[in-house]
Amino acid sequence: MINRVDDYGFLEGKSVLITGGTGSLGNQLAQMLLRHSKARRVIVLSRDEFKQYTMQQTFAGAEALRFFLGDVRDKDRLRRAFEGADYVIHAAALKQVPAAEYNPFEFINTNVLGAQNVINAALDTGVRRVVALSTDKAANPINLYGATKLCSDKLFVAGNSYRGPRDTGFAVVRYGNVVGSRGSVIPFFLEKRKTGSLPITHPDMTRFWITLEQAANFVLNALRHMQGGEIFVPKIPSMRITDLARLIGPECRQDIVGIRPGEKLHEMLVEPEAGRNTLDCGTHYVIQPVLGFWDSSSNGYAGMPRCPEGFAYTSGNNHRWVSPEEMKHMIRELDLPAAKDLVESWQERLLV
Repeated sequence: MINRVDDYGFLEGKSVLITGGTGSLGNQLAQMLLRHSKARRVIVLSRDEFKQYTMQQTFAGAEALRFFLGDVRDKDRLRRAFEGADYVIHAAALKQVPAAEYNPFEFINTNVLGAQNVINAALDTGVRRVVALSTDKAANPINLYGATKLCSDKLFVAGNSYRGPRDTGFAVVRYGNVVGSRGSVIPFFLEKRKTGSLPITHPDMTRFWITLEQAANFVLNALRHMQGGEIFVPKIPSMRITDLARLIGPECRQDIVGIRPGEKLHEMLVEPEAGRNTLDCGTHYVIQPVLGFWDSSSNGYAGMPRCPEGFAYTSGNNHRWVSPEEMKHMIRELDLPAAKDLVESWQERLLV
């Protein structure tokens, strides 16, 4: 479910709407849907007109692509946008942890109340399936951003309880760091290495890693296979931040600056309290809901092994680790201007 989309056929003739669709994931999803599927429409809903303009230039000539200005806080606008949509991928959110601490209710308005607006609009307009994006920070949250995403996850899972006779289903996808995404550690280290020093919050810190393409594949596969109520978690590798720093700035000094408020030593995707309800599905885990509508014996998960009591999935207890060569490949694929000389140095070492 991570490295490729099983089958785009379920989208033929359908309309797919992406909230927050001008972001990195939205651009990746639009590219894949326009290139590989026969979707009738791919609709981007976002509140930034300039980003929509930029995206229009990128995908100039794509007849199936539509743009809709709006905010998930606006119930009426959402209902209008959702009219005729078959599938919705909910990627709109406020995400910056420090900003959440200083502007808590703004995050609640978008991440919590906005999530409920998406659920109601989907039910009111007959959307078939909705996949909402979550984050590792929603598992045992220690900051406000994580708390709002946990609330969002709970809302989408519970949405399946009151859909009544409607055919609408809701599921959640939860994953960790996207390699090279805006504000992430790789672009930060690439910039900081010019100073000769890389700040490290803790020498033992680890993080999960997933590429943007893998994340998009996982979202589309979840959209296809979901029964309604699941939280999908991909099995992805980890890497120590010190190893990443050594790879990006081998000549740089590593300065330990301490863990920042709201930050965890290891990322968590499945908390111990949810471990007992988690199924091991091979390439991924599924956290089952504990609500009355769910019956794993008759909804496609019969026979899937249950994770052991006390199971938790963190970047520190992972069985898979990113090798230096794998991370080099990921950084090359990003094609970041700040990494050009670094990539060239790697290539020179191979030629020696």
